[in-house]
Amino acid sequence: MQFKQDFFEQLEGFYSQVYPLPISNPHWLGWSDDAAQLIGLEKPNAELLMQLSANYAAPGASYYAQVYSGHQFGGYTPRLGDGRSIILGEAIGPNGAWDVALKGGGPTPYSRQGDGRAVMRSAVREFLVSEALAALNVPTSRALAVIGSDLPVWRESQETAAITVRLAKSHIRFGHFEYFCHGEQGDTGKLSQLVNFTIKQHFAHLSTDAAGYKQWFYEIVQSTAKMIAHWQSVGFAHGVMNTDNMSILGDTFDFGPFAFLDTFKEGFICNHSDHEGRYAFGQQPAVGLWNLKRLAQALTPIIESDDLIAALNTYQSELVKQYLRLMRGKLGLHQAASLHALNSQDLSAKPLSQEAQAELDKHDLQLLGLFTVLLETNQLDYTNSLRRFGQLDPSHSHSTLRDDMVDVAGFDTWYKAYQDRVGEVADIHGWQCERNSVNPKYILRNYLAQEAIIDIEENGDNSKLLQLQQLLRRPYDEQPEMEDFAKRPPDWGQGLIMSCSS
Repeated sequence: MQFKQDFFEQLEGFYSQVYPLPISNPHWLGWSDDAAQLIGLEKPNAELLMQLSANYAAPGASYYAQVYSGHQFGGYTPRLGDGRSIILGEAIGPNGAWDVALKGGGPTPYSRQGDGRAVMRSAVREFLVSEALAALNVPTSRALAVIGSDLPVWRESQETAAITVRLAKSHIRFGHFEYFCHGEQGDTGKLSQLVNFTIKQHFAHLSTDAAGYKQWFYEIVQSTAKMIAHWQSVGFAHGVMNTDNMSILGDTFDFGPFAFLDTFKEGFICNHSDHEGRYAFGQQPAVGLWNLKRLAQALTPIIESDDLIAALNTYQSELVKQYLRLMRGKLGLHQAASLHALNSQDLSAKPLSQEAQAELDKHDLQLLGLFTVLLETNQLDYTNSLRRFGQLDPSHSHSTLRDDMVDVAGFDTWYKAYQDRVGEVADIHGWQCERNSVNPKYILRNYLAQEAIIDIEENGDNSKLLQLQQLLRRPYDEQPEMEDFAKRPPDWGQGLIMSCSS
């Protein structure tokens, strides 16, 4: 790896230098060729294993933990920071630089009496979900590898330590700006320094003046809305949307008690510590805006309040636009389809007027909302139900979706409205292939990850992990030999919830 050290060299006082502690008997549990290509690596080797397990120093690495604060479950914590993640620097790849971090590399000044280690189960889950989300085209950090060991660590019981090697375009998060605005460490000079650095590094098309600051925050609002729209469309629950877990680039990261929906449930909670459901699946869009407002408060010393409010006011419309774009693709609700409410316009001949577009958006949101209500009331699997659209012929009165329904009358009413919206499909095979290209057959179901983890814990066998990783690289493809991985979970695997150290 070739490193540059822009954060380390330009932002003294924004981190603590700390060296990772080695883990004993390191061994590759998983490796991502796709992530490796991002930083110009080829195959794993013994020397790299020793470097990434902290047994050897990596040439050119600086090793540091960033400091930040954040709102956790709505309450402000003035000093957090990387408690179990140590950054080596920015690895130079063929298309840009990626931070390389050892998650589970040992204690830092921000570990708060913790050991700074990651247990194997959490390291494996982060490795799998990072690469699974990337294959689903969800903005996300990546995972180069997961490294196992025989080093014992204690949580509720004795477990073994592991390291996830995380790649991120940036580790800068909302909490960084909160830290340098609020409390005793509040420092407008450092706040401006951090904003200028972030713009130069990651928003190079913008200037570092008032106009650039204004546009910068607007783009953060937009990218955050886009990320959360992606989460809702694929049924992903993050589980712990604290402001210190929100990327300034709108990438998903800091995975803990995440889950993909099995049976659709708007109020699904995947974090066993979330007793009030603050971060339930259906609450994520609102929490995204709440977190952006906390970031806006931190930026008030250097950005006009009116400009911050104007940007925040675009969040909902961007979220809806992105969600509609994704879900229209999943259900085949093409813009040029017929709609009785808009018969006065020839949709295929010209763009809709603003008023007609707003009416169409309202109609489609209602149609999508009624569909998710059907999924919840009939206790249907979210991913498998959407995949059914790849078998659907909207011109036929019968749908295989109907066979799954208990409330058949309710479905029939919805399906008639859906058929009216879709209209005539000239090339049904092409239409079905298009649905299958955006509705995955395979997702990272919690019970599948758990089975892979148990095999490693009990038998030292990572073959299920590797099999699952390869499956999730091609989530939209038919993989007949892996058909069982697409089935609904067994009863024990339905709606599993996890801890923050999961």
